[in-house]
Amino acid sequence: MHHSRLTEALSRHCVILGVSVAISVLVASVITLLLLGAKKRTAAAALRALGAVYAIPSLALFSLLIPVLGLGLQTAVFVLVLYNQFLLVRNFLAGLSAVDDAVVEAAVGIGMSPAQVLAKIKVPLAFPAIMAGIRLAVISTIGIGTIAAIINAGGIGALLFDGLRTMNMAKIIWGAILAAGLAIFANAALEAAERAVCKKLHCGEAA
Repeated sequence: MHHSRLTEALSRHCVILGVSVAISVLVASVITLLLLGAKKRTAAAALRALGAVYAIPSLALFSLLIPVLGLGLQTAVFVLVLYNQFLLVRNFLAGLSAVDDAVVEAAVGIGMSPAQVLAKIKVPLAFPAIMAGIRLAVISTIGIGTIAAIINAGGIGALLFDGLRTMNMAKIIWGAILAAGLAIFANAALEAAERAVCKKLHCGEAA
């Protein structure tokens, strides 16, 4: 295996991962904010709908969207963002909804606006749950992203599928190593970032 081929596959996969997760977190944050102000029944229905999308096999969803979005990175990112919404919104909502009402009332009582309560009280207290959702989304994106190679999105999946097609064990092994290594590294990096941010935000403490 040429070193350049491995580097190219890994870097392409990192692009898919970074773009997909960034858009996913942004979209999930908006959905979460909308659902926080909605009735519990509405929020539950929205989560069920997102869960139904997550239950669709990735290969089937990629195939369904090819006639609409075509082949390549944009289709891969669109599908990955769709899948991530269930993991992210579920954890974001769970964390924010679990904040003690008494703490929120106390914050309102000292003159905090809804935006300040969210930023200074709810998000710090819910941060571990928020990060748990992001970690799940990252690992899911790395795994499902390998399947995106079938729609010419590239990445580690291209290496794996090429290895399977040609029965090249070196490509298969290196592809598996890169995928597993990226998942392990990403999870460890996010855990370290969570610990650092939690130390600053005093997660779990009512500020």
